[in-house]
Amino acid sequence: MSLYVDMEKKLSNFTLRVKFNAENEIFALLGASGCGKSMTLKCIAGIENPDSGKIILNGRILFDSNKSICIPPQERRVGYMFQDYALFPTMTVEKNILQGINRKSIGRISGFFSEDKKLQKENDNRRIKDIIKNFQLEGLENQYPDKLSGGQKQRVAMARMIISNPEIILLDEPFSALDSYLKWKMINEMEDELNKLKTTVLFVSHDRDEVYRLSNIIGSMNNGIIEVIEEKKEFFDNPKTVNAAILSGCKNVVKAEKKDDHHINVPEWNMELFTEKQVPNNITAVGIRAHDFIPYKLDEEKNKNYPICKDNIFNIIHDEYYIEENQFEWTIYFKCYKHMNDKIQWKISKAVFSKDDMVNKLYVMPDKILCLTD
Repeated sequence: MSLYVDMEKKLSNFTLRVKFNAENEIFALLGASGCGKSMTLKCIAGIENPDSGKIILNGRILFDSNKSICIPPQERRVGYMFQDYALFPTMTVEKNILQGINRKSIGRISGFFSEDKKLQKENDNRRIKDIIKNFQLEGLENQYPDKLSGGQKQRVAMARMIISNPEIILLDEPFSALDSYLKWKMINEMEDELNKLKTTVLFVSHDRDEVYRLSNIIGSMNNGIIEVIEEKKEFFDNPKTVNAAILSGCKNVVKAEKKDDHHINVPEWNMELFTEKQVPNNITAVGIRAHDFIPYKLDEEKNKNYPICKDNIFNIIHDEYYIEENQFEWTIYFKCYKHMNDKIQWKISKAVFSKDDMVNKLYVMPDKILCLTD
């Protein structure tokens, strides 16, 4: 199952320009609210039309501005899960799911359509029964959406989408309305279902944890443009742009300039950093993850659990830091230079560090310095 997208659409604040391929994978679009993620899905589904370009699904042209082709949404065979699930409030769970197989075009293509109305009803009932069981909705068949929990609504929406036998699945912020525990539970369930389907999934989110759990490939979006497309591990280990670094959870990003192949000037911190990787000529910023700082202790015996590093040493100004306690870790906000604008964030587990052991120096290993571009 393959998807090819190369399109443009003028929006109020920017022009959406996206180009990517996805095939038998969970492709995530990660970006802040309003960056064009959901509009991309709507154009693929046919809810909105691009101004120009083409969209091809498994060799079928869904949209081509040059050839004046624009296939109606109901004929695209695209499964779309909306942020609010879009369940029909006056229909029961069973009837909501049934809407996914009420289109003859889908039935004929999938082999579940019959001109014999009795046989068709039997097919529908069998499929409804099977999918209700698969999505753990037994006993809720006659309930209406307003009587369902958030997780149950999501399962109904997923069941309705899957029963339509789509060639591709589009997930638009599917966990945004759930609390943290239910979100964790539903991500587990979604992961199991998507692995069974073995099809192309396009998943949009602003939450890096959701994206990390579910996706194989990540595209970071910013103002209508996909800046970077990377495999998941590479995206989080080595983000290439400022936007990608922030989206991946990097807390410390500041402007920087190249000094030589392995040294970077950081005016905001009034210091020079050494990096293991070669510094690109177009570097504009540097990033350091909050968990990558290591306490620097002059007593070698106390420092034995940490590697020794002579570069990238940060001095913590005594009266320019404060400590925030979280459930499992400390977050220390500090300045290494009196005239800094924003404090640097350092996070460390309570299991290995006590705030009574506060140090006045930190260091960062050269392989942990992120070289970033705009």
